Amino acid sequence: MLFTKEKLDQSLGLLKKYEWLLDSYVLDFFLDDHWSKLPENWQQHLENIPLDNLEDLLQNEDHDMQLNWPLDLMDLWHELRKLCIGRAPKKQIENSVPCPLLGHPKLKHMFLKRVKPKKQHEVRRMAEICALSHRQTPVDFVLDFGAGVGHLARILGYGYGVQVCCLEMQPDLNQQAGEIDLKLESMAAKHLSQSETRHFRRPLHLTQRLESNTQPADFLSSIREALQLEDDKFRFGIIGLHPCGNLGPTLMRIFLGCPQAMFLNFVGCCYQKMTTQPTHPREPLHGYPLSIFLKDKPGCQLSYEAREISCHAMEVYSDRLRAGDYEHLRIHSLRAAAERIIVQQFPDLRHCALRNVRHSPGMTFHQYFQKAVQGTRFEALDSRVLSDKQTETDLANWQRIVSFYTLRLMMAPLVESIILHDRCLFLMENGCQVQIEALFDPRLSPRNHITMAVKP
Repeated sequence: MLFTKEKLDQSLGLLKKYEWLLDSYVLDFFLDDHWSKLPENWQQHLENIPLDNLEDLLQNEDHDMQLNWPLDLMDLWHELRKLCIGRAPKKQIENSVPCPLLGHPKLKHMFLKRVKPKKQHEVRRMAEICALSHRQTPVDFVLDFGAGVGHLARILGYGYGVQVCCLEMQPDLNQQAGEIDLKLESMAAKHLSQSETRHFRRPLHLTQRLESNTQPADFLSSIREALQLEDDKFRFGIIGLHPCGNLGPTLMRIFLGCPQAMFLNFVGCCYQKMTTQPTHPREPLHGYPLSIFLKDKPGCQLSYEAREISCHAMEVYSDRLRAGDYEHLRIHSLRAAAERIIVQQFPDLRHCALRNVRHSPGMTFHQYFQKAVQGTRFEALDSRVLSDKQTETDLANWQRIVSFYTLRLMMAPLVESIILHDRCLFLMENGCQVQIEALFDPRLSPRNHITMAVKP
């Protein structure tokens, strides 16, 4: 616990020093002249290097800097490597067993049919580690929060023989999940012997919504009623694959508040959607900070902008820099140039939502702007305002935005690590054994850290 506290102290100190960078939206790059905020030696260096050199700044903890950077920038890079939780997953989960049915020629498609590669990767790895937790900490059933159509539960139930109760607030998803379960069982009856299906456990699908203020006693009562349990003599585990925003902290509170909950495995996401004291002062519970250590510490708050950048995929951006895929990287400069024009014409309409525009080679700023503002009040802007000298200067400086955004992405793992260390400390303060590690390939699944906790 002491080690985690020391890491948090050092991380918050570094964050404070560079919060001007984390709190600066790329959207406002031209409007607020973000380039001038960089140290002069950084500006001079970044102006005179090829863009693919920036990829050096986004390398993981096993990499040494290959280029000569300004000393203070190199010091920052080394500090980040020391303080941030690693993002490279192990190839093999220690002591785990892959699900054999996922390789069955006739049944594998029933588990992963119409599932995107990202989700396939996630449910495979998540099921493997949850099955391991179930083996090491036996429970009567596992609760899967935000189960969707049950891809994860299906692998656990039919592949590993784990009884899973799926909690999903959308009834139509629960209905779809049940239908897929029955189809899988029908296919299995044709291609497997009875001995090969003896371990099958059909998932239970319940329509239920978990709120931040849900009391553990009420939650237990609803589970007992739904599963028709006669008493409280049952044990369960809690799992969640990318619970959004406050749901992750809520799972931790439910886990700690229920004596029957024995282990917790979840991978969080959407940190920017968590509530904090500055953003939601009237709410009694917040998504961050959670630990007593941070709640009593001044200056620990994370801005919305910092939490938002922490959810971006630095590995994907690094790949694009390395590949020289600059056309796709220019999209930020087009949006920032559009923001300056919009605010000049409508000073009170800063940060208005525009349409997402997929960049295509050779796209002009005029073409981008027309697509981005389609259906908005900005559609009526005179095309002449898009062609002034200032806009031309902005667009000519698009490489500066790439450099600035790279620097923000370099800082992003620090923000996520602070959030994860706070969660770890919160669980440890309540007597749990906790482990946080990278589980997924960050290029497929940017939020790739799993938080695992067990009660003694």
